[in-house]
Amino acid sequence: MTNDKHPVTMIGLGPMGQAMTHALLKAGHPVTVWNRTASRGDGVVAAGAARAESPEQALRAGDLVLLSLTDYQAMWDILGEHADALAGRTLVNLSSEGPAKTREAAAWAAAHGAAFIVGGVMVPESMIGTEAASAYYSGPSDVFERIEPTLSVIGTPRYLGEEISLAQLMYQAQLHVFLTGLSSLMQATALLSSAGMPATDALPHIIGILRATPELGGVEAIGEDIDAGIHPGETATATMMGATAEHIVQASEEAGLDLALPRAVLAHYRRVVDDGKGQDSWTRIIDGIRNPRFAAEAEDAAA
Repeated sequence: MTNDKHPVTMIGLGPMGQAMTHALLKAGHPVTVWNRTASRGDGVVAAGAARAESPEQALRAGDLVLLSLTDYQAMWDILGEHADALAGRTLVNLSSEGPAKTREAAAWAAAHGAAFIVGGVMVPESMIGTEAASAYYSGPSDVFERIEPTLSVIGTPRYLGEEISLAQLMYQAQLHVFLTGLSSLMQATALLSSAGMPATDALPHIIGILRATPELGGVEAIGEDIDAGIHPGETATATMMGATAEHIVQASEEAGLDLALPRAVLAHYRRVVDDGKGQDSWTRIIDGIRNPRFAAEAEDAAA
């Protein structure tokens, strides 16, 4: 599969699947497409893709199959009746799913003679095929190496290792930070609007705190401390951060705002303080996140 004109099958033609198909066609790859609603393929067919009449025909069109579907159940629903056509194929599933189903899907593919690679695309469809695009992958290294040149057309491939669920978890971990950030952005905007500040004035200031602290005091050093199980509290201690979190809850309550997010954040710090480790770094909150039973027991003991 080192030929950069290798045939590709694309199953799933939502906005992301269409964007990837266009990028592959532009790079000179023969692409066969299938979608449950056939009309979604009209644009890419007009651009040069071949339309398969069935999932089986799509599978048999080549040995590299990209799946851009809602979830893994959609893969089983579409391909389950055509499993005999999976032998010798490499499935690259770019759908979102949890680690248990990801491992189940890899075993299912292997049982039918197919290799399985998991992917997580980290850009919107408008950026597919550009220098800014990237995607994480995990699975058998020899399989990934064979298809890497083709995957690079979509975006820079970032291989994480043999553990099949890693790419999926990286995708979800980054989106968790992103989605939580969006919620906090709106919470902060609502807090300021309660005092009469319009969003057009508030947002530039709020965004500024993210721009001012891109490294959180040194991401690499923080990661090394977490891996070593140490949480030095020379600067931002859990007690200090928890006090700030409590003030945010109080201000939000006075403003009549929803308290779910600020209370959740405050709970992380309270667990650390209740466990007698408030002078440790704010990173100590990872203990309660990793072990919620331990955190609940600590809270009960302090009550």
